[in-house]
Amino acid sequence: MTFFRTILAICFLLSYSVQAQYTETINSNRPGASSGAYSVGINVIQAEGGIFYNKNKHDLRKFDFGGGGLAYEFRYGIWKEALEVNLSGSFQFGKLTNQLDGNSESLGNFKINTIGAKYLFFDPYKTKDGEEAEKPNLYSYHANHKFQWKTLIPSIAVYAGMNFNLTNTPFVYGSNFNFYNLEEPTISPKIMLITQNNWSGGWVFTMNFIGDRVFMTDYPIYSYILTLTHALSEKTALFAEHQGIFNDIYADSLFRFGGAYLLSKDIQLDAGLTLNTKNTPSVFGFNVGFSYRLDFHKDPENENSAEDELERKENAAGKNRKKKKKDGSGEKEKKNKKDEIDFEG
Repeated sequence: MTFFRTILAICFLLSYSVQAQYTETINSNRPGASSGAYSVGINVIQAEGGIFYNKNKHDLRKFDFGGGGLAYEFRYGIWKEALEVNLSGSFQFGKLTNQLDGNSESLGNFKINTIGAKYLFFDPYKTKDGEEAEKPNLYSYHANHKFQWKTLIPSIAVYAGMNFNLTNTPFVYGSNFNFYNLEEPTISPKIMLITQNNWSGGWVFTMNFIGDRVFMTDYPIYSYILTLTHALSEKTALFAEHQGIFNDIYADSLFRFGGAYLLSKDIQLDAGLTLNTKNTPSVFGFNVGFSYRLDFHKDPENENSAEDELERKENAAGKNRKKKKKDGSGEKEKKNKKDEIDFEG
């Protein structure tokens, strides 16, 4: 507990206002369990969700659980580019079976619901006031792809939220087994430190350090999540993830693998697989889902919409210049302009 308090105190002391990097395509946390450092952007409403199945078998206690459910997250960028508020949770149903006598019990309830806010307070890629953004070298491939030390400095965000247990869930403290007949409190805090490195070649490395059910419960959950994502193309990406969980009720070491496909700039499809390496309990799960955003974002400097801003950038880059017409009028226009220049020169 002291470790997380110390980290958060240092983060707030070192914090300063930054502008998050709004992306022209959807920025989703799925299909992994980690959260990225960047917000969705002001006036962006984003929904992320999917269905999942998991199977647990506890060889020591001789119980197993199998079932499915729905995971969801709603994100909204508000006030500043660096800030978002969100609601995340899951509803799970399944069957708990005693292998010794064959008795089984059907369970169904919300596993978790959390309302919170995330704030990006350090972005090494952000330019200071009066500085121009770093531009690519048009004459050197090597210069654009060489290793840069500054890429080792991550973007850093903090998250604070509150868990709500309004239905007395049987899925306590992250476990599908309640061997001690425990009850979670109605509310409990969740805090998180998030770092994100964006490396050349389409690699992104994210770390989450989490304190969950802290300060107000007897069984706080501490965990970390390490996620490595690689973009194979503009539309396809793969990820690998490891999560370590430390808790007196449920501790584990989980591994996740999967991928995502960008159906459009506002829709992403995904699929993932979850495994562990122990049998108290063993874990096998898979999930499929999608992310969708309603993009009402406007550039804070000129109030352009996302489409208007993209068009402005393309115009500045010369992508929208008219091509020469087949009837030769383009050549005549070019010649007339040359004549005008020569005449005035």
